[in-house]
Amino acid sequence: MRLANLTGRLHLITDTGAVDVADASDGHFSPDPQKIYARWADFRAWADGVSLPEGRPYEREELGSPVPAPSQLVAFGLNYRDHAAETGLAVPEGLPPVFTKFASSLSGPYTTVRLPEGNVDWEVELAVVIGATASHVTEAAAWDHIAGYTVAQDLSERVLQMSGPAPQFSLGKSYAGFTPLGPWLVTPDEIPDPARLRLTTRVNGETVQDGNTGDLVFPVPTLLARLTEVLTLHPGDIILTGTPAGVGMGRTPPRYLAPGDVLTSRIEGIGTLEQRFTAKAGQEASA
Repeated sequence: MRLANLTGRLHLITDTGAVDVADASDGHFSPDPQKIYARWADFRAWADGVSLPEGRPYEREELGSPVPAPSQLVAFGLNYRDHAAETGLAVPEGLPPVFTKFASSLSGPYTTVRLPEGNVDWEVELAVVIGATASHVTEAAAWDHIAGYTVAQDLSERVLQMSGPAPQFSLGKSYAGFTPLGPWLVTPDEIPDPARLRLTTRVNGETVQDGNTGDLVFPVPTLLARLTEVLTLHPGDIILTGTPAGVGMGRTPPRYLAPGDVLTSRIEGIGTLEQRFTAKAGQEASA
């Protein structure tokens, strides 16, 4: 099952197009895409048993974030060995570094992003969306708390991220449009093996990242089990699981995004994001 946010309304994506969930359920479910996660078990039971009407055609520009307003957006760093190596840091032993991204950075899958001052980098990631409250879950039970998966880009402005006496990870990764998500949520039954998914990033058609979730240092069940030893995850929360090698700061010389660049991020079995970048704030006026 694929669940999408089209112009702010919850839709199921079928072979015939997009089906409005509120209309198809006669108002039993809200049109608000975020509210479905609090009723995930009820929704799955309905969706698995209903005969859906024919879907309507849609344009990709209608797609918004399938999770537009999570209560928590948690991200992991250094969770691929090759990425840790390119940064010159050790592979984590207990738990990868954990940071947050602010929800105001979320956007849909096809967007234009205005570059801030500094050096903006790319990081394609598998995003996990929570479908049931999770606290002190075991690795074996972790799968029962997942609503589905989507594609994320963890855009990162490296100057702010690394500034100050302690790194500013959350701020450097939370400019407007810095967390594109989508193009939809794909439920676990559509993904035969989430530990064998190819992730790629292209800049202007050139492949810069090419990894596989099989190379995660800590797989998804371990991340959820370790994380929920400390905090409670709520339905609709988002977990970014880390990025493989190939980021701009790891290159010699470093390479960052520039006005006019087109960034394409893809995870097999889920879909593709595309971001276009415009000039840094103030640059146009001074040109």
